[in-house]
Amino acid sequence: MDHGNLVALAEEVAREAGAQLREAFGGVRHAVTSKSTPTDLVSEADRTAEELIRTRLAAARPDDGILGEEGSDSAGTSGLRWIVDPLDGTTNFLFGVPQWAVSVAVQEADTTLAGVVYDPLRDECWSATRDGDALLDGIRIRASERTDLATALVATGFGYDAGVRAAQARVAAELLPRVRDIRRFGAAALDLAWAAAGRLDAYYERGTKLWDVAAGGLICERAGLVVRTLAPAPPAEDGILVAPPALIDELAALVG
Repeated sequence: MDHGNLVALAEEVAREAGAQLREAFGGVRHAVTSKSTPTDLVSEADRTAEELIRTRLAAARPDDGILGEEGSDSAGTSGLRWIVDPLDGTTNFLFGVPQWAVSVAVQEADTTLAGVVYDPLRDECWSATRDGDALLDGIRIRASERTDLATALVATGFGYDAGVRAAQARVAAELLPRVRDIRRFGAAALDLAWAAAGRLDAYYERGTKLWDVAAGGLICERAGLVVRTLAPAPPAEDGILVAPPALIDELAALVG
């Protein structure tokens, strides 16, 4: 199987959806509905972007399955399934915060073969294949090789449920004195991409979904980071931790 063709298709559809979202960003107030809570917002732009991606993928690879955050879920017959987050960072998008992205990955069983995270506002495109390098706009990137947790810049994210937030706040309070600082940007796919590019040393978050991390997790792995699943910590669900090899165990002990 040519993973290069898969990643090229992922980039093509991510860029097209990103261009559509970029036009909508900052424009008239979008039609908004509530998902799980009043702070978990979804815009019409979100759904329109997923429909564009679904249509393009179905035309190019009609036998593949598609799983999307906004409702696309078809099994397909090829053994491949596309994992799509058409707008990661929806709340940022709606509030005019320029930190959001399009994430597109393709999996065989539970293995991600190719993934793309595209930031339309900065026109930055991260990509990787299972057997290739992590790239930013076609140029190879390598992640942080930091060995000292005290100087590490760590990103995280928080859930929408108040009880989950309280639990996550306790973890962050324990971690904060042990690291250089903590960042919370609000778009998991970009947090992972930035970690892969060395802009962050590590990232962790519970409550992430497959579409949040499928592409970014592969990019981090191919850039040299260790990627681990965080077990559920009720009321928080499972999640993801990425960090340099020298820091992964120490961080896992603190946030795991």
